[in-house]
Amino acid sequence: MAQIPTPYFAHNIELLGYHDLGGKPAFKLAMQEVSGRWHLYMGHLWHRGWSILDVTDPTDPEYIAFLPGPENTWTIQIQVAEGKMITALERIAPGWGGIEGKEYFEGFLIWDVSDPRKPRRLGQYRTHSTGTHRNFYDGSPLVHVAGGAPGFDGKIYQIVDISDPAKPREVSRFWLPGQAESAPKSGARLSLHGPAHVEGNRAYLPYGDGGGIILDISDIHSPRLVSQLIFRGLCSRQGIHTYLPLPRRKLALINDEAIHENGEENLNLAGIVDLKDEREPRLISLFPQPIPPPETGLKNFFAKGGRFGPHNQHHPNHQTCLQDRDDLAYLTYFNAGLRIYDIRDPRTPKEIAYFIPPDPKERIGTKPSRLVAQVEDVLVDRRGFIYISEKNQGIYILRLKEIWPYGKAGVANRKAQVAGSPEL
Repeated sequence: MAQIPTPYFAHNIELLGYHDLGGKPAFKLAMQEVSGRWHLYMGHLWHRGWSILDVTDPTDPEYIAFLPGPENTWTIQIQVAEGKMITALERIAPGWGGIEGKEYFEGFLIWDVSDPRKPRRLGQYRTHSTGTHRNFYDGSPLVHVAGGAPGFDGKIYQIVDISDPAKPREVSRFWLPGQAESAPKSGARLSLHGPAHVEGNRAYLPYGDGGGIILDISDIHSPRLVSQLIFRGLCSRQGIHTYLPLPRRKLALINDEAIHENGEENLNLAGIVDLKDEREPRLISLFPQPIPPPETGLKNFFAKGGRFGPHNQHHPNHQTCLQDRDDLAYLTYFNAGLRIYDIRDPRTPKEIAYFIPPDPKERIGTKPSRLVAQVEDVLVDRRGFIYISEKNQGIYILRLKEIWPYGKAGVANRKAQVAGSPEL
């Protein structure tokens, strides 16, 4: 384990471990547990490929392997489930280290990770376009794809059958009017960011300026629109980034993504949606905006530099190795680190913990323009260990100091929450 960087700022969170990943900062995180060993899989932001970290002992993570990926290609997104790994391939966005005009690879790769330390490549799905971004895979024969497609602007929704990994095939697709290159343009940025989180016969799509979309996929060959919750004009340039259902509570977590540095955009949105009537979803609350600890000397996080605003949430993805709680929300907030919210009362979410890593001492990638901490992704395992990635540093491993930080009443409240959600 590398030496833990300091100084960091934390409230109700314990820092357990850190690994510098050999100077290759991670982006998206995934996990599997096999025979009592816990393995963290990572897509990289500034390097082309994927890494494996054994985190069975979170205080002493062991670096297992780096799998080289194709040159001039983003390999930032990754999913693992039921002994298979899905790794996205995508054209690198301008300004992020790619070489314009040079060949890139696209689509996604399918791997056998039944031996968790020795991935074996099985096949590749191609979009014949810009590739795929954040995909959803939970171990079924289907991958739910946010992918480019010839003749379309932005990413569209594609359902891909990988039952034969050597010959993956598209089953169906969904797109919004205006995405066809020949369609009249309204100025809206219509693109599926993904993942298209799937619960039963519903898919929840974070669709940029297209908002939060629910699809009926009971017939996987013909997805049908159920509802569309639009926030255009209120969100950042990214639009809606995450639409994560909490099915036991008929709620969803939703957020956009901070894009511009120094707050040069609309105020970012992160909140809770009521899905009791899925045909008319309603935004019912917003997460409180993070406030800098007094010891930082900052009036607000906008003054810190870099991006400040929401990014990624913890996604359980139906995996038994991952924490599946709907009373807590874990949200990365770029220069404000990781924020954890009590959402037992969905009308009044409360921040209960945070962790802000130290600013990097060495620049590895092209961003941010001012070298400050930028926390990217978060993943929480069944044991309660929290993993976060950072643009110019390694992996931090954390744990809430208290499972429920509201005293003895918290146990009773947690039992009540499991038995039935509070009234909206």
